[in-house]
Amino acid sequence: MSHHWIDPKACQSLAILVETVSCALLTQHSSPICLEVDVESELQVPGDGEKIADLIRNMVGQSIEQMGSQGGELMITAVDSATGVELEIADSGPSLEERSTTIPFTAAALGAKVRWQNCPQGGVAATVAFRPQAGASRMAA
Repeated sequence: MSHHWIDPKACQSLAILVETVSCALLTQHSSPICLEVDVESELQVPGDGEKIADLIRNMVGQSIEQMGSQGGELMITAVDSATGVELEIADSGPSLEERSTTIPFTAAALGAKVRWQNCPQGGVAATVAFRPQAGASRMAA
């Protein structure tokens, strides 16, 4: 069964987009990885769905690669705040000092900032901060 049953351009729910992209990657990976997603179903995709799907694919792919053949835990959370949507992808892989991190080009294309930090229980969390969408507040020229 294919997990590509949604169109990222048409998907409005960030939770569905996160789960669909992540599950597709995990089914292609042979290591035991426990996925936990904590994203409210009402939380909207904060921008271009295809670009955000690509960003999630890249960030989750980095986490899977860092955990290696021993597998581990992958936790994806998102919150909507006054400063915009923040999506966090945390894994149980090696510490930040033991890995190389790359910011996907799609983050810059979306105007998102990415920051990494070590998790207290081990592993690393990458937080992607999306700016609030400005469509409604723009004035016509």
